[in-house]
Amino acid sequence: MNLRKSVTTFLFAFLFVAAVAGGQQVFAQSPAAAEVDKQEDETNLDTQLYLLVATNQDVADAKLPPALESVVKQLRASLPFKNYRLAATLINRVKNNSRLNLKWIGGPLAASGAVSDTNPSFNEFKVNNVKLVRDAGNQRLVRMEGFGFGVRIPITTTAAVASNAPPVINYESTGLNTDISMREGEAVVVGTLNIGPSGDAIILVMSARSTAK
Repeated sequence: MNLRKSVTTFLFAFLFVAAVAGGQQVFAQSPAAAEVDKQEDETNLDTQLYLLVATNQDVADAKLPPALESVVKQLRASLPFKNYRLAATLINRVKNNSRLNLKWIGGPLAASGAVSDTNPSFNEFKVNNVKLVRDAGNQRLVRMEGFGFGVRIPITTTAAVASNAPPVINYESTGLNTDISMREGEAVVVGTLNIGPSGDAIILVMSARSTAK
């Protein structure tokens, strides 16, 4: 009787271990997939943030980079602005699955001829997490979680009473925060921001591409 009980216990333990081992084999990651994940973890991404100013004023230099031609073509069909000019291009490198944050003092964003067009703007750009992911078709996308852009723009609030007195200028803040995904190397419009009484607008265009170096 004891022998039969021992044999039964042994068989039950053997089947339990085999079932657990089999389940582990089903969910185990293949060496090839693990190597791909490891390579992507070590990948760097080159990011490009373009600041376009859309305006109805005349633009001295309306030449835009080839990478923005298709984007501006779409913008002209949806936004009623006469001209677009490139105010800034920011190129940065960030490791896959990490963050990016920078601040800088930029040139004037107001329309040419405005009282405040000689005053600088104060800008901040950040992304909480930049990560390569794959869609349902196994195509690589660049996901940017916690994308944020903010700018402080000089606005003339009071005209000078005397001809020799300087105007009163206050800095007003504008910006946006969102999460985005994009195909590698594709320039996409993230959003638009109004920049004051001139009616001009900042258009944020973003692209990113992985690099082996």
